Amino acid sequence: MTNDLSPLASLRHALASSNTYIDTIATLAAAKANSSASYNTYIALQTAESLQRAEQLPSLYPDANARPALYGTTISIKDCFDVAGTITTCGSRFYAEFNPVATTNSWVAQRLLDVGAIIPGKTHLHQLAYGITGESVDYGDSLQPRDPTLLTGGSSSGAAASVQEGSALAAIGTDTGGSVRVPAALCGLAGYRSSHGVSHGEERWAGGAHLAPSFDTLGLLFRDLRDGPALANAIFDIAASSAPSNPRIGCVGEEFLHDAEPEVLEAYSAWQQQLVRHGAILTPIDTTFWADSLEIFSHIQASEAAAIHRGHYQHFEPAIAERLAWGASITADQFDAFHKRLAVFRSQMSLIFQQVDLLLLPCAPVSKLHAGHDQSRIRPTILRYTTPISLTGLPAVTLPGEHTGAAFGTGMQLIAAPMQDASLLAFAATLTTATS
Repeated sequence: MTNDLSPLASLRHALASSNTYIDTIATLAAAKANSSASYNTYIALQTAESLQRAEQLPSLYPDANARPALYGTTISIKDCFDVAGTITTCGSRFYAEFNPVATTNSWVAQRLLDVGAIIPGKTHLHQLAYGITGESVDYGDSLQPRDPTLLTGGSSSGAAASVQEGSALAAIGTDTGGSVRVPAALCGLAGYRSSHGVSHGEERWAGGAHLAPSFDTLGLLFRDLRDGPALANAIFDIAASSAPSNPRIGCVGEEFLHDAEPEVLEAYSAWQQQLVRHGAILTPIDTTFWADSLEIFSHIQASEAAAIHRGHYQHFEPAIAERLAWGASITADQFDAFHKRLAVFRSQMSLIFQQVDLLLLPCAPVSKLHAGHDQSRIRPTILRYTTPISLTGLPAVTLPGEHTGAAFGTGMQLIAAPMQDASLLAFAATLTTATS
């Protein structure tokens, strides 16, 4: 569907002549209705707090010309970040009882408030953010509001659902091994995984719960690629940039895509054609060394997660408890060896970016995950597509498949070199219009 204005631009236009309070009632009503329908979008809705803030915003910023960038914008936040007055559950009933009520906001929650946003609630996530499907034994499986027979994907599951249902214009997620990219792709949304260098550091993770610090990044899910630069600028200080012209884009070949569904391959081909129409020069890349990515990633991730959650493994679902116990068994020498392999992997990836400006590949080899079906074997299948980017701390934008007329849920990863977030977002914003 082609819109003259992006969702963020449309909101700004509406707020120039309407009441923030009235607008927010509608969006929060949608959140409450859909949560009641068991889509499991939010773990904690903040309806009263959000409506109060919506009422206060006009008096906080009486000069319409001096309003902050995201004034009146509803942005949900993944429940692994503190919001004052709430308990951060990390998607776990154990931590819901173990953790105290937060007395201060996390860095990212405070940033949202500082730029004028409204936080409708804290969203569902795969337990400990340690999963890719959006399933949860503690809070129920997160389902797509547009089709409750389908899982959202994870771990930023409720984040995707909140944007898809319309209770949030954008959502804060995290991406360690694919946790923004995959749910964005499966839910027909745009997504942004920041460079590790953008997310890394004590300040930006203040009040946030890590899974694996070597790979954890902050990210966003939203509806329209055109809104990516403005959102990233307001929240993460990503400066505006011009879009590169005639970028060289590296594409993976058939040997890597051997397990991809036909619908995913069709979307991949459609996006390649779209990129060529935008002046891109496509070139094949050698991904042979990517075969090591999942082994390197899984060992380092499990070891770091095990250290964070030591002493509590028995409180988590069996698959996660097993991964944590395995991570705890990895010796210091083994951990060091995997970090040496990681350094080699990163060197090999840097050589690719001497040949190309961007990379393109699917976010996942599948376009949907059916609720109630056995998904126990899907994790490594999907992570093979996402972990090469996670290992190297690269920024990525999820390009919705539907923008090219492809099947719903067939999103692509457009990837840039480290810290090239601004030009990546700018280029992605030129590619297509809003999702329907």
